[in-house]
Amino acid sequence: MLTRPDPTEYAEYYKNYIARVPEGPVLDFLAKQLGDYRQLLVGVSDEAATAAPAPGKWSIKQVLGHLCDTERVMTYRALRFARGDAGELRGFEQDDYVREAHSNSRSVDDLLTEFESVRKATIALFGSLPAEAETRAGIANGNPITVRALAYIAAGHAQHHFESLKAGFAQRAGTTR
Repeated sequence: MLTRPDPTEYAEYYKNYIARVPEGPVLDFLAKQLGDYRQLLVGVSDEAATAAPAPGKWSIKQVLGHLCDTERVMTYRALRFARGDAGELRGFEQDDYVREAHSNSRSVDDLLTEFESVRKATIALFGSLPAEAETRAGIANGNPITVRALAYIAAGHAQHHFESLKAGFAQRAGTTR
């Protein structure tokens, strides 16, 4: 069972993501988020999901593509470190990834299905790790990080974007959704 990481196990940048993960088994929270996203986006048209909420901001479709890409990066890091490969891994430029993913040309349903597939693979990876692997560490983007911190970052990152999307819906509707 993956336990909550200590603040010494990740860069300060990730503190707010990890704080978004509630107490309890992180794998259960990762699984719950799949339904949360489906429920939040039910009835959102492909046209509406392509519109950026403001200049320089990502559309709903771009957020979904970003979630998939970022989760793949985080779980790749976790896999490497869990297997004892502590070689330093470079960071990635999220805006470049979003631009090159062309997520706006895809349907919301297709992007949600991809996110579900990526998330199920994330849960399978973290659920398969032996207990001693959770505190193994490596260097990613110039900072030390543990395997268990990466699990919490994946969950907290998705929660950050979920909360942002939900707040955007509420703002546009003038109510809470």
